[in-house]
Amino acid sequence: MEIPVIKMDELYGEKRSETLTLLHDACAQWGFFWVENHGINDDIMDKIKELVSKHYEENMEKNFYSSEIAKNLGPDKVASNVDWECSFMYHHQPKSNIHDIPELLHTTVPEYAEEVVKLAEQLAEVMSENLGLDKDYLKKAFCKPSVGIKVAKYPRCSHPEVVMGLRGHTDAGGIILLFQDDLVPGLEFMKDGTSNQNGSRLSIATFYNPGADAIIFPAPKLTYPSHYRFQDYLNFYSTTKFTDKVSRFQNTKIVFK
Repeated sequence: MEIPVIKMDELYGEKRSETLTLLHDACAQWGFFWVENHGINDDIMDKIKELVSKHYEENMEKNFYSSEIAKNLGPDKVASNVDWECSFMYHHQPKSNIHDIPELLHTTVPEYAEEVVKLAEQLAEVMSENLGLDKDYLKKAFCKPSVGIKVAKYPRCSHPEVVMGLRGHTDAGGIILLFQDDLVPGLEFMKDGTSNQNGSRLSIATFYNPGADAIIFPAPKLTYPSHYRFQDYLNFYSTTKFTDKVSRFQNTKIVFK
């Protein structure tokens, strides 16, 4: 099973239509995809990996192995409710917590955040376009987006069979861009009940989320049925009430299109 790959540069060339379709299918059928030719500066990506690893080795690793989580882990102790990770959170906007993260990252992390925000805004535009909405619909709906970065390292574990790096979960929010080191496999995802692995022990996740005061609701243009009298819908419903639900919904889309 191969992850959908979106080449951002092809959104602005001869393969635009094909790439838009691929992106639309990835969003609808997968919920995630791999991004190539994204435009984020390679030097910044290399620098943030280097600095995070340095900070981990000098400051976080020893503390982690001295923690109760690490000391209590053993071959006969399954840790189902803990995460085997070292992490910290950087809040980029609307309010920065730059002084709460390691000093050696004070310059690189904000620079990286600005690059990722640009990519998130590009994705928001083409996602909006794929839905038949104005290109700036999602950006406006997010109402001064909240942007944060979770930097995580997953230490070597003596009993990997009894603990997960990060427990299985479903992310909330808007667009999440995950930067993975390609040296140590570790990222696991599930589609259609099947687990797949592809990733590494370094994880830098950027959350491009709606602002705290954003009002969340379906785009009116996409709601269905839309702008029809309720009585007209009831009249149609009464003739299809006992038919197969899938067929009924398909027919409703056609009648109320």
